[in-house]
Amino acid sequence: MSATGSYLVTGMTCEHCERSVQEEVAELEGVLEVHADHRTGQLTVLSSAPLDQTAVAAAVAEAGYSLA
Repeated sequence: MSATGSYLVTGMTCEHCERSVQEEVAELEGVLEVHADHRTGQLTVLSSAPLDQTAVAAAVAEAGYSLA
């Protein structure tokens, strides 16, 4: 069974921003797919189980951004 999480990220302005966020979030245990869109600020994560929002926020912060 998989879970999809949707988050709003502030500060992304370009494709490089998207890649930075995607790379950090992809390192979380259980993450299967990650898609970030700088135009909408939307971050969608497909994982094998629901993710802890604190862990997602920490990964996004590691990339230099924050959850709204």
